[in-house]
Amino acid sequence: MNNQPEMPTPDTPQLLLEHHLKALRLPTILREYDKLARQCAQEKADFPRYLLRLTELELLDRDRRATERRIRQAKFPVVKSLESFDFLAIPSANKTLVLELARCEFLTRKENVLLLGNSGTGKTHLALALGLAACQRGHRVRFTTAAALVSELIEARDEKHLLRFQKLLTSYELLIVDELGFVPLSKTGAELLFETFSQRYERASTLVTSNLLCGSPHNRFNAESIYMLSHVRYIS
Repeated sequence: MNNQPEMPTPDTPQLLLEHHLKALRLPTILREYDKLARQCAQEKADFPRYLLRLTELELLDRDRRATERRIRQAKFPVVKSLESFDFLAIPSANKTLVLELARCEFLTRKENVLLLGNSGTGKTHLALALGLAACQRGHRVRFTTAAALVSELIEARDEKHLLRFQKLLTSYELLIVDELGFVPLSKTGAELLFETFSQRYERASTLVTSNLLCGSPHNRFNAESIYMLSHVRYIS
């Protein structure tokens, strides 16, 4: 019987390294370390520079994945950017203010944004674009319509987990409520929506698109809702 230990195979360190990188959840380093090592060898780059470039790749890819995850979690119906918004076609949109809001400093100040206008004036596009900008800058965002949010609130109340759902809504740094006033709300729905605005007041930013001040017949809680959206930035 041969009791001598088995000699390690030449690629054992590589296998162990790849196992450790998987365990440490460093997929970009796992994917790029060998190729980058050969590239650095050709460039005669020293070891610290190799490690620097390798970790930079991991950080960049991690940031990209985190941004993609925030965009998915925001539940945008479609992804829109400011680059695709035609300011010339909609001159009522304040481009300077929109670009300022895209820097997302209003989120730090817990300010709110109200986009007012009739149908076809680009409110939803701007809301989606500002939500995307917030995701790209590392903020947690949730997009919904007023009708859908009211439906979720009523369902949560009926199923006895309203407080948990309201706590979740409060956790978003930016809550986007689209189409407020486009469909009538019940008294209960309007009260629950007003309560949501109230809970976020001075705690987190809310962005609302609406035609409430543009002749909407469904103006059930206009004055109250606008009051709770004080510290507001008007775009149109």
